[in-house]
Amino acid sequence: MSIIVRLFREFILPVSTFSMVAIPLVSFPTERSAIANAQTIPVIPQQRTIPVIPQQRTTQRICSLDPVEDLLPPLPSKSSNSLLSYLAEQGFTQNQEGSWVCYANDPKKEGRYFTLFKVQEMNGRLIGSSFLDEGSLIEGQDNRSLDLFMMLIERHMNASQENRQGIRRYLQAFISLVEQGKIKPTRRGFLFDQPNRGLVLYHTLSSGSLKGTAITVNIYLPKSKT
Repeated sequence: MSIIVRLFREFILPVSTFSMVAIPLVSFPTERSAIANAQTIPVIPQQRTIPVIPQQRTTQRICSLDPVEDLLPPLPSKSSNSLLSYLAEQGFTQNQEGSWVCYANDPKKEGRYFTLFKVQEMNGRLIGSSFLDEGSLIEGQDNRSLDLFMMLIERHMNASQENRQGIRRYLQAFISLVEQGKIKPTRRGFLFDQPNRGLVLYHTLSSGSLKGTAITVNIYLPKSKT
């Protein structure tokens, strides 16, 4: 009998010890809770790429002081074999002497016109001038003069892109100093390009029908360009 009781105690002890161990409960989500959790996920809207349409810029012609004229096509001109015929697209006209000129309306006097720009070939040189009205530049003439000079340089001088940038800065500073009155009219020419013997000067007009002062670039034309 004592043997049976001892065996019974040995059997009960490990069972009771095992029953005291806590077993974690795993809860599985129901179908309703899974749907609820899915609804809490934020939805990131997709961004639409809007194409950027570049704005069209109106090309400003050098010989056009009226904004309406910039919107109109250039006037048809007679075919010319001149080296400077491309200036017709910039609003210039060729006179009887063969020079290409640009006329401007005098803002101070109604009905009066004066020569603003003039480009001509003379003795193997290309001469481009910007005329001052009573010693002053009219509005916008400084930038137009620079654009004209650089157009002549790019078309008729053998200069690299780096040299052209340096020449542009030089001429821009020269025009600014003339406008400020820091350079007085003189026959002295300032060398802005040694290989092509390019000169710029601010001088008085002593001959011809034009009077006053002008800023002029004087460029040597290689024989191959003529």
